[in-house]
Amino acid sequence: MSNTDNKIYTVEPEYSRNNPLNTVNKTVRVLNKKKRVTVQSIVKYVVLICIAAALLFPVIYMVTNSFMSNSEVLRNYNVISSGGIDNTVINDEGIEETKHTYISFKLIPDMVSFMQYYNVLLRKPKFLLMFWNSVFLTVPIVVGQIIVATLAAYAFSKLKFPFSDKIFFIYIIVMMMPFQVTLVPNYIVLKELNLLGSYWSIIFPGTFATFGVFLLRQFMVYIPDEYCESAKIDGAGYMRSFFSIVLPQCKGALASLAILVFIDNWNMVEQPLIFLDNETMHPLSIFLSRINEQEIGIAFACGMLYMIPTLLVFLYGENYFIEGIEMSGVK
Repeated sequence: MSNTDNKIYTVEPEYSRNNPLNTVNKTVRVLNKKKRVTVQSIVKYVVLICIAAALLFPVIYMVTNSFMSNSEVLRNYNVISSGGIDNTVINDEGIEETKHTYISFKLIPDMVSFMQYYNVLLRKPKFLLMFWNSVFLTVPIVVGQIIVATLAAYAFSKLKFPFSDKIFFIYIIVMMMPFQVTLVPNYIVLKELNLLGSYWSIIFPGTFATFGVFLLRQFMVYIPDEYCESAKIDGAGYMRSFFSIVLPQCKGALASLAILVFIDNWNMVEQPLIFLDNETMHPLSIFLSRINEQEIGIAFACGMLYMIPTLLVFLYGENYFIEGIEMSGVK
């Protein structure tokens, strides 16, 4: 490039901006940037698709296998309920040898059949009994915990009373403890109250769980105190402010709490095993954990039917759930 050209580019910026060569270079840079963005996007989508496929595969596998007939399920997976894949057999020469049996992994059934659903819903009353046991245990816990948690969270967030911060700190400590730590104290209290062996031994501890108080309190502290103070000036009491001002603004947090509590208690296993001696009172989650040992022919259909209530609850309150988690600051 000549000195004249250099002079033009440096001294006359207007000309430089209108130079076709600069326009081409700028276009090339934009295209290169778009190309990098495109390659990054492709890599990102491929990784996300692989992760989504890995997470969804068990669900897809269960859905497709639920349409197998009982005989096909037993033919492919009976090795699970027969006690293992290594069996000792005697060969033709009279010598013992270990024979390896493998699961016949199939994603698509040979023939679509609704026999598993027919057996589960119409011929296996044990499944329906335990399904309703799960409902009888989960719904009261969800309703009870929402009532208790909203009132307690309102007190911690909007009312002024001595040692409120210290009491809430104790709530957080209890919430951080695993269930196994509080198991013995709960068992002793329930025994003293003569509640062991009844549904109340599950419902009472679940109703007074501390997580709901923590979640709602974190949401309510973001509601301006001026709202409640204005209501107080107009003559509203604490409960009127709670029902008319605070509670209507907590729909998202309440939906989040309801979904989380429902999923947690719908899948509970330890509490019924310890607090309920009568197996006819056990929820469906206990039955599913044993189904591979007893009735593997209906295992996939039972899994599908067990998953439907949780899926419906989440889909119905998905938007409220996301909003409530974001506003409460719980990640």
